[in-house]
Amino acid sequence: MATFAQRIKELRKEKKLKQQEFADFLGLSLRGYQCYEYGTGYPEVPGLLRIAEYFDVSLDYLMGRTDKREINR
Repeated sequence: MATFAQRIKELRKEKKLKQQEFADFLGLSLRGYQCYEYGTGYPEVPGLLRIAEYFDVSLDYLMGRTDKREINR
């Protein structure tokens, strides 16, 4: 299964967003966001929730624990 870094990059590209655009949305510097995609940094829980909600995926999917994107509601 994919890692968080792989998933966030894949999801960002699906939305045709540039790294800077998504960094701005998250309130991060470009370098801060790049740490996520390079696997050298991770957001705290509120950031993870914001990312999962933005892409409409479950936290388990975002973190690479499952390949199912659906959110159980």
